[in-house]
Amino acid sequence: MTSALPDKDGDLDLTLNALEVLNRRYLLRDATGTVIETPAALFRRVAQAIAAVDAEYGEDPAVNEADFYTALTAREFLPNSPTLMNAGTPIGQLSACFVLPVEDSMDGIFGSLKNMALIHQSGGGTGFDFSCLRPAGDVVKSTSGIASGPVSFMRIYNTATEVVKQGGRRRGANMGVLRIDHPDILEFIGAKSDGDSLSNFNLSVAATDAFMAAARNGSEYELISPRTGKVVNKLNAAAIFDAIVDHAWRTGDPGLIFLDEINRTHPLPDLGEIESTNPCGELPLLPYESCNLGSINLRLMAKDTEIDWEKLGRAAELGVRFLDNVIDAGHFPVDRIEEITRANRKIGLGVMGFADLLVALGVPYDSNESLEIAARLADFIEERAVGESALLAQKRGSFPNFQRSEWPGRGQSRLRNATLTTVAPTGTISLIAGASSGIEPLFAVSYVRRAMDGVELLEANPAFTHFARKRGFFSDDLTRRVAEAGSVQELQEVPDDVKALFQTTFDIGGEQHIRMQAAWQNHIDNAVSKTVNLPENATREDVRRVFLLAHELRCKGTTVYRYGSKESQVLTIGRQELEPAVKAEVEYGGGCPAGECAF
Repeated sequence: MTSALPDKDGDLDLTLNALEVLNRRYLLRDATGTVIETPAALFRRVAQAIAAVDAEYGEDPAVNEADFYTALTAREFLPNSPTLMNAGTPIGQLSACFVLPVEDSMDGIFGSLKNMALIHQSGGGTGFDFSCLRPAGDVVKSTSGIASGPVSFMRIYNTATEVVKQGGRRRGANMGVLRIDHPDILEFIGAKSDGDSLSNFNLSVAATDAFMAAARNGSEYELISPRTGKVVNKLNAAAIFDAIVDHAWRTGDPGLIFLDEINRTHPLPDLGEIESTNPCGELPLLPYESCNLGSINLRLMAKDTEIDWEKLGRAAELGVRFLDNVIDAGHFPVDRIEEITRANRKIGLGVMGFADLLVALGVPYDSNESLEIAARLADFIEERAVGESALLAQKRGSFPNFQRSEWPGRGQSRLRNATLTTVAPTGTISLIAGASSGIEPLFAVSYVRRAMDGVELLEANPAFTHFARKRGFFSDDLTRRVAEAGSVQELQEVPDDVKALFQTTFDIGGEQHIRMQAAWQNHIDNAVSKTVNLPENATREDVRRVFLLAHELRCKGTTVYRYGSKESQVLTIGRQELEPAVKAEVEYGGGCPAGECAF
């Protein structure tokens, strides 16, 4: 039964932090900068704009509009930030994720730079593979000059990103990728080692299976000139892997993406190989592809101490309908992007609040049972998403490039979308939803999040306070000590079963982080954004084991972040002094990975 739209905007019971972020980033303003929209009006604007697409297919938009509005106001499902910002506005750019090619010519390099600026201006993030660019010192025949190499051009892209703030409301985000066999790979690996360079980039080395095998056995591998295709050098793979590990341990960059695994599950191989991802790694995309994201709030999918599978199924189906409509409702900053996006119709339905759900179920994150739950959830969401995409294909037609696709294990003759599921970091929308972010563990039981413009927001977990009061060990002094430590593992008055339930990301070993990522990835057709947050005293060997296990378990990539390895980081523990305007005891809003996270 579809609920009617309410006549007036009601109270949405938003946390103070959610209201702060909405006011700063999402609510519409007039020409003087004054906010002219309530949160409920924002959700109504978005629901109306996305549901209006139904009329193009001879359907009644009122049905989906009501369902979309109900899901948004309940925060059972939220789309990515550009959709919240721009739906129903003249900008109209609704996608978060883009990948642009970088061709080895001045036209190619600066043409993509221009397109990047247009995308950032409208609220999107961009990924690039710089592997086509000739290495530093190579010949430039047209000018008889010497090439400066891909890292030098990345610096230009980084400066442009600094100037063009995303949608005028957040810092731009990029993914920079370089193949492991590029002659400038060592310069790329260390490109962020000074802590200041390429601050608007996440870096990922594109590693092949052959390189990973060579790194394990200590053999040499070949560097290939992208200009000539010829071997120009050989390096010891173990030494290069050591360099990747060392820089990841020291700075959080680079991460790894595993090209062979990405392309093994690539549904459109006839269109070319995938070479890069969006900024947070959850969307491997072809050049000029874009994708829009949305996430189900798993925190609200618990019924007593069980998963409400019926409710979750409805949320998954609604998410597919919503995200498919976004493709038709959106405006695109570049014609080629619109063409390939509409031809493939990729969407990314993900989740947030997974750690919260485990708490509600009474299951520790660091357990085999949590891995089993993750696999069941991912498989169920994928199954319901495929079913809804098939129904949409029957009503509206399959995506135009469907005849060129491969569908391993799906058993569907027609689908509306080339890909359907993902796991995004949900850094900001999880705060709006009052949920833990993505599939990450709790970052801390209490911590400080640095939001836009340097504002610091205190995050506190209400579930722990509830447990403490119910079990009789609550005190004001306990609250103070939790805020200082972030973790409850060393607090004597906290029972062991509660400690197990409220393990934070630093209480959980790197191996469990990766096994959790793999449990989801096995049932996800895009990729999984997962940062392995390690404690400050983690060793390089800890980082090495994470990277090797991620490859072994067939993840599509991973990032390691050792707490404190960046001078400025998104989340911090043990801070109590906040700006007066936002100082308050507020509910838990989840945790984006402690490294760079834009979405």
